Amino acid sequence: MARGISGRHHGDPRAGNTRRGAKDQYRPSRDEILRYIAENPDRSGKREIARAFALRGEDRAWLKDMLRDLQDEGLLEKKRKRLQRPGNLPTIAVLDIFGRDDDGGLLARPAEQGDNGTPPTVVIRAPRGGPVPGIGDRVLAKTFATGNDEGPAYTARVIKIFEKRSQAVLGIFRTLSDGTFRIEPVERRQPELIVDKEFRNGANNGDLVEVEPSRTPRYGLPKAKVITVLGSPLNEKAISMIAIHAHDIPHIFPPEVLAETQALKPVTLEGREDWRDLPLITIDPADAKDHDDAVYAEPDTDEKNPGGMIVTVAIADVASYVRPGTALDREALKRGNSVYFPDRVVPMLPERISNDLCSLREGEDRPAMAVRMTFSVEGRKIRHAFHRVMMKSAAKLAYPQAQAAIDGMPDEKTAPLLDTVLKPLWQAYAVLKRGRDSRQPLELDLPERKILLKDDGTVDRVIVPDRLDAHKLIEEFMIQANVAAAETLEGRKQPLIYRLHDGPTLAKQETLREFLHSIGLSLARGAQMRPSQFNGILAQVRDTDSEALVNEVVLRTQSQAEYGPDNIGHFGLNLKRYAHFTSPIRRYADLTVHRALIAALGLGPGGLTRDEESRLAETAALISTAERRAMAAERETVDRLIAAHLAEHIGDSFQARISGVVKAGLFVQLPQYGADGFIPVSSLGGDYYIYDETARSLFGERSGKGYQLADSVEVRLVEVAPMAGAMRFEMLSEPKPLPGSTRSYHKAKGRNRALKNRPGPRGRRR
Repeated sequence: MARGISGRHHGDPRAGNTRRGAKDQYRPSRDEILRYIAENPDRSGKREIARAFALRGEDRAWLKDMLRDLQDEGLLEKKRKRLQRPGNLPTIAVLDIFGRDDDGGLLARPAEQGDNGTPPTVVIRAPRGGPVPGIGDRVLAKTFATGNDEGPAYTARVIKIFEKRSQAVLGIFRTLSDGTFRIEPVERRQPELIVDKEFRNGANNGDLVEVEPSRTPRYGLPKAKVITVLGSPLNEKAISMIAIHAHDIPHIFPPEVLAETQALKPVTLEGREDWRDLPLITIDPADAKDHDDAVYAEPDTDEKNPGGMIVTVAIADVASYVRPGTALDREALKRGNSVYFPDRVVPMLPERISNDLCSLREGEDRPAMAVRMTFSVEGRKIRHAFHRVMMKSAAKLAYPQAQAAIDGMPDEKTAPLLDTVLKPLWQAYAVLKRGRDSRQPLELDLPERKILLKDDGTVDRVIVPDRLDAHKLIEEFMIQANVAAAETLEGRKQPLIYRLHDGPTLAKQETLREFLHSIGLSLARGAQMRPSQFNGILAQVRDTDSEALVNEVVLRTQSQAEYGPDNIGHFGLNLKRYAHFTSPIRRYADLTVHRALIAALGLGPGGLTRDEESRLAETAALISTAERRAMAAERETVDRLIAAHLAEHIGDSFQARISGVVKAGLFVQLPQYGADGFIPVSSLGGDYYIYDETARSLFGERSGKGYQLADSVEVRLVEVAPMAGAMRFEMLSEPKPLPGSTRSYHKAKGRNRALKNRPGPRGRRR
């Protein structure tokens, strides 16, 4: 019986619908299915729905078709093997409390928003003892769908209240004509502030400053005092700070955390295997300050495994220093991950841990969690084992340095390592690559850009670093270590946090199918696509004019990866089980997996506690939110930096690529900078432009010519708002003829609309 459904038509899921047999049984209506899913998000798998409505035999096949139809119509989407209404909240969510309803109840919204439109409103249930939340608080809460068509869609029970947001705000220091001082806030919701002369703290007109507001007076603007002068708002330091404040990213370690860190003593060899003679090496970016992974490989001497390789991956043993329940651990969980800006890192852990005690420095003893994996010549993993060790890195290499040695240009440091360490690593990579090619993960070609800054913090240039085999080697070694961690913990029945990546929803698949049809490609229908099918599409357009366009659309078809305690696999990597293990210095998820391995394998102190096990769902929700927060802050900082850099180039023309198409106009990206701007549809010319969502295009109603996603165009920069990271362009390129399917699609749509609106025999609309 469907729980939570009431009334004549709801108390019995079979009531009030079409008769389907001699026993007077009925199938549920679409509305009843949707209501059940909304009210039972934890029991919304296909089998659970069938059980709730007592469907058996042929009725289960009917239910499968019904659920498929609801997904195709966009009324449902599949996530973690469960169905949900688009935009539904997870059962554990991070919420921001923003106000009260008419009855005085607290109202909240999700802290991080996806791409599903207006965020749902949540009513906070009155707490039964414990801390009481208030307006402005950020909370971790368990959510409950109300199933109501009117009023808030959810209620929530608060699990934890986070620290209140700092009262410090950012603003531009302004000197007015009358000699008084004002703060022009960066965030629009903040009011202007007055600064008295004695609280100026050396700020000059135009400086970006951090201020502490004082109590608001009865009349006039509130006052504030300047805490920190950050200088020009256009340099990287200031722009990073804007993002840090806007996203409430913790960036100052509390005194108790620093005190705990300073009291830490280096761990000893006791209880560890001594691997210090094994020539493990680190391969990282040239400017890396922390090194949390080291690698080694050698041929397998087992006659039963000819051509096989043994790969060893050693990861910094952060769990030796960051113990559950400490202030250091609480701060790491609050941060969730390190945040990387072009010339600044907001670390998850204090520098003494990340850059010293846990960093696998060359020639220094360091504790590590290591996994030794044996692969067949085809790249199939035969076995693996985890060890808690003491290691000593034989060398610290940069990616280009290691690659140059393999390419025949060793230097003084890599020459002695070439035959004994580097060549076996590349031999192992060749083996693992065979396994990867057989597995066929999703292979998108999307270059990553890096901003290089001048000494004053402004943009020098933007580059696309070479993608070397050295990068791919480390990446594949880390993937295999992550898989081994998940497999070991599953085998030991140890709860863990997985790295999850769901497949694209059926609605997104259908949108992709329609798009591909518009450019002359076909995509077979199926219950669920596989990565290899996407790769086949990408192979068809490789080295064609459509390559960039199709890569972009395929990317937008994918779901967002996240963390969770319930495994659904990793679609993009085409793996059945996957957990993050290899970066505990910068990701709390990895630290949790380390602790789980220590507990499951009996590897000594620092293991996962029972209390932590009981809170894995909460932890996963927190670190997923922190990851999205970091991504948004990093992206906004890059946008502001590029906008500030290009503010001096208003009126210049640029080669660009259309990166987005909406009814209001075109988003364009400058490949040279990786920056986006907007072209309003009203500025495109005299024709009336129509938006074609399927073909990702705008086309002229009269001419049939227009612009499509990924088109290369020439644009002129006409306006820049550096603090918003926004740029406006005008189109210089003439519209081009679009595929016939685009115009014919809209002509057919127009004909159908005309037929539908034509009066019938008695004046009715059809």
